[in-house]
Amino acid sequence: MTPRRRVEAVMRGDLPDRVPLTMYECMIPQCTVERQLRDDGLCIVYRTSVYTTHTPNVRRRSWPLERDGVSLVESVIETPVGSVSELTRPAGFTSWHVEKLFKRPEDYRVLRYLVEDQQFAPDYDAYRRREAELGEDFILRAGLGLTPLHQIMISWMGVETFAVEWAERQDEVLALYEVMCQRQREVYRLVGRSPASHANYGGNEVPEVMGLERFARYCVPLYHEAAAELHPHGVLLGSHLDGNNRAWADLVAASPLDYIEAFTPPPDCDLGVTEALDRWPDKFLWINFPSSIHLQPPSTVEAVTGELVRQAAPGNRFIIGITEDIPADRWQASMLAIARGIARWGQLPLAG
Repeated sequence: MTPRRRVEAVMRGDLPDRVPLTMYECMIPQCTVERQLRDDGLCIVYRTSVYTTHTPNVRRRSWPLERDGVSLVESVIETPVGSVSELTRPAGFTSWHVEKLFKRPEDYRVLRYLVEDQQFAPDYDAYRRREAELGEDFILRAGLGLTPLHQIMISWMGVETFAVEWAERQDEVLALYEVMCQRQREVYRLVGRSPASHANYGGNEVPEVMGLERFARYCVPLYHEAAAELHPHGVLLGSHLDGNNRAWADLVAASPLDYIEAFTPPPDCDLGVTEALDRWPDKFLWINFPSSIHLQPPSTVEAVTGELVRQAAPGNRFIIGITEDIPADRWQASMLAIARGIARWGQLPLAG
């Protein structure tokens, strides 16, 4: 089977010839080891979009600057009702917020305008061209964006500011949330009618921050709305739940999610592979190989791979993925060790 066909087999609930191994497109530089991993069956997950977003009445400007010897990027979003700004620090394939967009109550109307000004359009032909060009060593993944409350809490406010706003101006937070939900419903329809096989919706939710009640009230219902648009067209729905999942395992079980992406088993998080598969019988796990294990010797990485494969038996609902960066001086040895572990123990079907 080709790397893509192995992943697609699990997505259908079928047994591939061995456990698939995947890695985000931004995490694997071109090199000899990359070529060896692809020859050994690595499938690269290429995250892309099936729609475009345009804000005709909003202007965004960004420029680099330096502060105390640190390279930063300042961005300003200008709307007819006011402006907001943010300061970020580039960090490889991601960036860290130094200052968030939301800073004062007056910013609510600016953010609402920004959301309401969004115009979405299908971009299906570009998706099809990219899929054909990349070939069988890749699988393309579409996205629905972040869940609105997570975007407000984490991306726009930060946890401390959100806690204050939730306590003092919850009506304003929820008004912004409702506007975001309304606009995102257009995205559900576009992704549902697209050529994508699957799409992630939100993620990075953790019970210690989002809380069980807010997750149940403001995230899970949106999974149902999205699934209602995706499932009739055969598009699978997943979420990037990479933290502790035991607290809301029952809510996830009752949700229409088809897969849990970036699921991180012990020792990093609190729910194991076997228990998760038992509690979520209609879902498959697209795990993140526990990041802490990358710091161990390659022999340990290989052994842990074998143990994870054993826990996932018979193997038709399990993909090993890399969704977090690996230290630059460890990624090659660690990825080769995972590939060896799959070659040794990951031939399917597996014994329980």
